[in-house]
Amino acid sequence: MNESQTQTGSALPASPVKPKIGGVFVPVRDIEASRRWYCRVLGLEESACEIMNGHLCPLPMTGAGLILDTMPQWGGREPGGAPAIETPAFMLPTDDLEGALAYMKALGVELVTGIEHDHWFVVKDPDGNKLMICRE
Repeated sequence: MNESQTQTGSALPASPVKPKIGGVFVPVRDIEASRRWYCRVLGLEESACEIMNGHLCPLPMTGAGLILDTMPQWGGREPGGAPAIETPAFMLPTDDLEGALAYMKALGVELVTGIEHDHWFVVKDPDGNKLMICRE
């Protein structure tokens, strides 16, 4: 509670913000190359992943959405593009952790870690964003 609430005894109204993740934005430099990479990693058809307004590409996901974005308003117009996500900000689940790791290796994806604690590993996308893949 803030000071004015303590003094008046009033409570805040119910929040209009929903307690759920609607989507996660991933900063990318080349929207087409990133769409191709993510579609290969996630087993999606590129034709199902439309590039919108020249800089956004929502991916069809179960649960929260994943949106590739060159982020023109947030550093994407700078020479190096928008900064990469240096720590995994989200995780992608799998029922077959060892199979997922083998698949990433077969795709030539850059591995940051091997399987840790028999539960997860981290990879980098072509822009340096770190993604965690976790046993579900």
